Amino acid sequence: MNQVAEPAVETRIGRLWRELRRGAGMNLLLGHLLGTGDDALEPGEWDTLELLAQQPSWRMGDLARALRVDPSTATRAVQRLISVRYAERTRCMDDRRVAFVQLTPSGLERYQVGSRQRHDVMGRLLADFSGAEAEQLADLLQRLVDSLDEFVAGLDAHDATHRG
Repeated sequence: MNQVAEPAVETRIGRLWRELRRGAGMNLLLGHLLGTGDDALEPGEWDTLELLAQQPSWRMGDLARALRVDPSTATRAVQRLISVRYAERTRCMDDRRVAFVQLTPSGLERYQVGSRQRHDVMGRLLADFSGAEAEQLADLLQRLVDSLDEFVAGLDAHDATHRG
C-alpha cells in the first residue's frame, strides 16, 4: 500500500503531531510524569532510566544504540541520572576503556513510580477508546514509527553518499 495522503490530511497530521510534541497539555503532562524542579527528568533521561530498568547492566555504546542517539547524548543523560543517584557507572575489569551503567535502588524505585504513573495516565487517555480502537491506534503508531525509521535511514544513506 503505497498511497500518499491528501495534502489536507498531511497538514492535519502535522498539526496534531506538533500539538502532541509542544502543546501546553503536553508540557503539563510531562511535568506530572517527569517531575518539576530539581528532581525533574528530561524526556531523554526518562527514556534512559526506562532502558536501564530492562536489564541489569548496559555497555554505554549499546545503551546509545538502544536509545537511537549519539553516544555523547547518551552520556549526558547518564551523567544526569548519576548526579541524582538513579544510576551508577562501572568499568569493565578486563578492559578499562569499556564502561557499564546500571540503575541504583533509588533509580529503580523512581522508574517503578513513574512507570505506574504513565500506565495510569495512558489508561485515562484511552478510556474512551474501545479495545479494538486502542489496538488499532497502537498498530498505526507502530507503522508511523517504522515509516519514520525507514525515512531517516534513507536520509542517512543520502547524506553519506553526498559527503564523500
